[in-house]
Parts: sequence; C-alpha cells; structure tokens
Amino acid sequence: MDQQKHWNTIAPTYEDEIFDVFKSDKRKILPRYFKKHANKKHRAIDFGSGVGKAFPYLAPAFKEVLALDISEECLSTAKQRSYKNIIFKHADLSNPRLKIAPANFAFCCNVIMLPEVEKNVVMFRNIQKSLKRGGHALMVVPSLESVLHASWQLIRMYKKEGIDLKNIPAHEFDYFKADKPDLVRGIIHINDVPTKHYTQCELQVLLREVGFAVTAIEKIEYDWNTEFDTPASWMKDPYPWDWLIECRKIN
Repeated sequence: MDQQKHWNTIAPTYEDEIFDVFKSDKRKILPRYFKKHANKKHRAIDFGSGVGKAFPYLAPAFKEVLALDISEECLSTAKQRSYKNIIFKHADLSNPRLKIAPANFAFCCNVIMLPEVEKNVVMFRNIQKSLKRGGHALMVVPSLESVLHASWQLIRMYKKEGIDLKNIPAHEFDYFKADKPDLVRGIIHINDVPTKHYTQCELQVLLREVGFAVTAIEKIEYDWNTEFDTPASWMKDPYPWDWLIECRKIN
C-alpha cells in the first residue's frame, strides 16, 4: 500500500474514519503520562501527528513540538490548529535515512503497525535515534492479546445465545483472514486493512534491541462498543485495549 496516498485520501474525513484514542481512553491514562514528562525547556516530537489530535496535550507541555507525518494533507489540516510552538515536517517515519534534530521526548500513537514488519522495526529505531540520550518515548500500538480476548468473548456471547462455535457466521472472524505466517507475526485485518498487532513480550524484546529501556507497559482500555455494535451487558473488564509503552533511550 502507498501509505502517503492512503493518508492523503483519508485526511478530509480523518475525524470520522480514524479511531480517537484520546476520547476513547477509559482511564484517561495518556494525559497522566504527558503531565509526567512535561517540561517547558524541552523539545518534543509527535510522530505520525495526523491532524493534530495530540497537540492540546503536547503544545502546552513543551517549549517546542515537531509534528511529523507522511501525509501533506493531514499536516495541512493540523496547521489550522492555533498553537504557536508547533513546527511541521513532511516525512516518512519508515525511511531508514530519516534525520531529525534530537529531542527530549517523543510520542507516537498507532503508527507503527504496518504489515511489513521490518518497516516497523525501522520506525522504532528512528524514534530511538531522534531522542537525546536519556530522552523518553511514549508509544501506543495495537494489542494482539486484546484481539484474541475479544474473539473469545465473541464466542462466549454466541454460546450464551445457544449458537455453537461451528455455527457462528464466518464473517465474525474476518480479522483472522491472513495466512498462518502472518497471523503468527500478529497481522490482523481491521476493516480489510492488514494491521500489525503486538504481544507484550514482543514489545519488550523489540524495544530493547533498538536501544530502549522499557520503563512501563500499560493498557489503554476502551469500551466494548469499540469491538461490537451491540456488546452484551455482562461484558465487563478486562476491556479491549491498546498497549501504551513508556521507554527511555539508553544508547
């Protein structure tokens, strides 16, 4: 897929088409981490900034914010937001030759999820290289465990309605239409788009290998209506989630 073309096409309807992590975060965990790392003397980078959903949190917290995105159209929309300390850069985070002046803090939300898993490693590495030594990154990525948990709950929901596993409509499992090697690598189809999902252990290994020390991994939890049109009333916690990773550059 041509990522630049894809995101340029989505830009005009971004607010309607793209899942809003900030609004859906049940425990409002992201603002707490932004407050933890806020420093008006520091620079921050918003990787994959899109139309600027993170600006209300980043702009007041840092001296300067670099908003980087592959889509010129998304950046054009983001520039309409009224923040004076944000500068913009059109660039591809998966480019191995990406060069950015080092900052103190980096944020990246649901960007590192390409089906070409090698490109995802490049993106992790580029974020690490963009930080000063001891700088921190906060990243959000899709959870493979959450997909499996939601699918298990789907099977339970049908069972409670008297429908056996073999009689569940096949389309309910369209998430898992990838071939076996891709499924093992965490490629899940979301609205027919192959999307990389991560296990917690995988994240710990990958981030260590690119030069990060993981300081926290938490769940950003969402309501069940983000998974099902009409979730059963008995569905409680654990809720569906993305992984939130806080890490520090060590070399």
